[in-house]
Amino acid sequence: MSLRDRLPTGAIGVETIGMTMRFGAFTALDDVSIKVAPGALHALLGENGAGKSTLVKCMMGFYEATAGQMLVAGKEARITAPNAAHALGMGMVYQHFTLVPSLTAAENLVISREDAPAIINWRREHANLSAFMERMPFKIPLDQPVRALSAGEKQKLEILKQLYLGRRFLILDEPTSVLTPDEADEVLGHVRGLCRAGEISVLMITHKFREVTAYADSVSVLRRGQLVGEGAVAELEHADMARMMMGDAAAAASAPRAKSAASGAPVLAVEGAKAADRSGVKSIDIEDLVVRAGEIVGVAGVSGNGQPELMEILTGQRPIEAGAIKVKGAPYSARRAEARAHAVRYLPEEPLHNACAPRMSVTENIAFRSFDANGASDRFWLANGEMRRRAAELVTAFKVKTTSLDSPISSLSGGNVQRATLARELSGDVDLLIISNPCFGLDFSAVAEIRDRIVAARNAGAAVLLISEDLDEILELADRILVMSEGRISYDRPAAEADRGEIGRHMGGRA
Repeated sequence: MSLRDRLPTGAIGVETIGMTMRFGAFTALDDVSIKVAPGALHALLGENGAGKSTLVKCMMGFYEATAGQMLVAGKEARITAPNAAHALGMGMVYQHFTLVPSLTAAENLVISREDAPAIINWRREHANLSAFMERMPFKIPLDQPVRALSAGEKQKLEILKQLYLGRRFLILDEPTSVLTPDEADEVLGHVRGLCRAGEISVLMITHKFREVTAYADSVSVLRRGQLVGEGAVAELEHADMARMMMGDAAAAASAPRAKSAASGAPVLAVEGAKAADRSGVKSIDIEDLVVRAGEIVGVAGVSGNGQPELMEILTGQRPIEAGAIKVKGAPYSARRAEARAHAVRYLPEEPLHNACAPRMSVTENIAFRSFDANGASDRFWLANGEMRRRAAELVTAFKVKTTSLDSPISSLSGGNVQRATLARELSGDVDLLIISNPCFGLDFSAVAEIRDRIVAARNAGAAVLLISEDLDEILELADRILVMSEGRISYDRPAAEADRGEIGRHMGGRA
């Protein structure tokens, strides 16, 4: 008897009781209890960093929870590894595809089985797959290589794979993040149909209120690792869900700042810019984005809505297909000479990977912006003494903790890599500062210091574009708040007029 023949044949319920996960002194998940009934489609909402991924990783055995219990089909279950979850009929469809592009859909299904034979009888397997597909609502070409399938077909195949393996409780992690609206409705409609037929139960992580309202039966909301709300979807408005996600507390007091100069001259202007997104399926479409001297414009939004692509457009890493980018009224393509002439600086997300050479020294990384300035490019050698003196000054000024200026920058902590990168980018005149998730994963002291540096640049007259998935950070720092949803700017308000609940609704794709 195969593994699939031993698994449940109908929907199963799963419940977490007091699920807690600590990483050292940090509590990522705090006493979370949720219940997904057999045959239910249950939505899990929360901002980035709210604990959603930690919860499902505990459920699936990627993490062993610090405390708490799980009930699977009404029985206590100890899941310490993914194969233990699989043995109980649980499966997960990830945000990013896990298929082998060069293999056909049929081959991907068969090799996913733990009992796949060393020598495969394809005539028999195709007959079995055809019989399996007759019972499924999804229709995809089994003989096509995965690379030839559309994003919607790949997502269907990921779900089909879990059903083929006998999984009857599915966790869907942002299942529509790379789908067009029509594909998303088709996939979720079929998933809901399987739930209502009693074939499966689903826990769906999503940020889109429209999907919750249209397809889910019930919802749980996490914030800062805690369960802060739950209920039947039919009894909740979008405003209720936004309030639970964002909270009613006022934003933290901002760092000292000068009076807003929102009437200052435009420094950055993006006009009708269009570009392909990372999936190649959707597009980024920025009709009108202006950042003026002396203001911080915060771009809020949940992951997967085009923020990384916007950063890549502005740094010259992603070509635009139409429209224009201008700095101080002049066309701008982010070439090194242009950035230097217009005093444009960048702090991308994860600078160790995107703005540094990890194996090179702290001195060398700090010198990247200036080693060839002021006639230095005429030399055939590097002025190491000058570089070290300048690096020592900036390390002291920005409180970068390093054992030596000659240490590889990869040996520094995340906060100190950020400080070193900011030291490089904020030295000299700065007229435009473009930043993405500057405080992700940092401790409180590093966060406070880096935010103060950003505000100081703004107070000195720089135009600052802050792209962040941390809404509290946006509310604390920004003079004007934009929301990016589905690759477009869907909300634009002065910070003084912004409403947290309205921001949340736009972040969820529903105004």
